Amino acid sequence: MSLKQTLSDAVKEAMRAKQSERLTTLRFLQAAIKQKEVDERVELDDKDILAIIEKQIKQRKESIAAFEQAGRAVSAAAETAELAVLSEFLPEQASDEEVEAEVNAALAELSAQGVSGPPAMGKAMATLKAKLTGRADMAKISQMLKAKLMP
Repeated sequence: MSLKQTLSDAVKEAMRAKQSERLTTLRFLQAAIKQKEVDERVELDDKDILAIIEKQIKQRKESIAAFEQAGRAVSAAAETAELAVLSEFLPEQASDEEVEAEVNAALAELSAQGVSGPPAMGKAMATLKAKLTGRADMAKISQMLKAKLMP
């Protein structure tokens, strides 16, 4: 079943269960997907939908941090609830060990090609993004790469 169909089923389920907060978050996600489809005049596949979900999650995390810094606990709690709903649609997250192994493998491959230092960063991120999209936080991967490339 496609991610789009899974999302549609989740909306119907939330409507039946009268879960208004969950329903609002799911509808907002559906609207973001529909907007992208209309803008680009294409039918999005699961990979594109995952990218939208990741973007929404990133926005929620930034909002949570801002609300907590401003002392707005209620708003932060609402964003946290939305984050939990969105996270349900991500694939199983890669373990820290798996991410570390992928980073090391990408760096070893680039090193074998004679690429090192800052130029390796972009190439390594491209390789890792293809392998770990939706399964790991790309910001953390970027930090890990920087630490290994520029000690």
